[in-house]
Amino acid sequence: MTPQTDESPLVDDIAARIRARIMNGELAIGKPLRQAALATEFGVSRTPVREALRQLQNGGLIEMQPNRGAVVRVPAPWEVRQAYEVRAELEGMAARRAASRITESGLAALREHNAVLCEAVVRAAGQRTGGGSATEGGSTTTTAANDCFHTVICEAADNPWLTRMIDRINESFPRNVSSLALAGDERHRQLNIRQHEAVIEALAAHDADRADALMREHVISSGEHLTAWYERRSQTVFHG
Repeated sequence: MTPQTDESPLVDDIAARIRARIMNGELAIGKPLRQAALATEFGVSRTPVREALRQLQNGGLIEMQPNRGAVVRVPAPWEVRQAYEVRAELEGMAARRAASRITESGLAALREHNAVLCEAVVRAAGQRTGGGSATEGGSTTTTAANDCFHTVICEAADNPWLTRMIDRINESFPRNVSSLALAGDERHRQLNIRQHEAVIEALAAHDADRADALMREHVISSGEHLTAWYERRSQTVFHG
């Protein structure tokens, strides 16, 4: 076996571990990724780390900057907007297909995931009333609930090609960022919940046209909100 073949699984594993930390927000946007530190952490030489970082660079999650090396990439706002325009069409198609295929258990799952988001808003309101800090909007629980809501619809659509295309767009941006963007905006968090409820109603009524339109509207709205968040953060990200 060639060295490249021997190292490929290791490179893929390191890339996957770094990717997971970027996606869950452990490695913040703009944060430098030091090859030496990563090599020590993973107990490997710099070579597979360097190859893993190159793999992530090709995937758009990191970029190489002069005098800084690899950093977690900050997407340009226009990239986010364009990606969400495509995602809106794809998820609209998924909702259209799901309208004639979703089961009662699928609808129940959607309601449960949206209930988690609703409970988070209530808890955050209680924290503000009590003088505490409202952090529920950016929690791993709400991030997972929101992701699972969309996953249930994609699964009901029963089109693996469609699901893979949606996943590819989602994997282009850290998954915790959408939840962080919602954390500081109660109005949009409540809108997110209401839009989910409307999609559920359309799916329950097996109204494909309405499910499609509502899902596209929801994703576009989320994309605009996320674009604005990136615009605000693009000049204030980690520069250490």
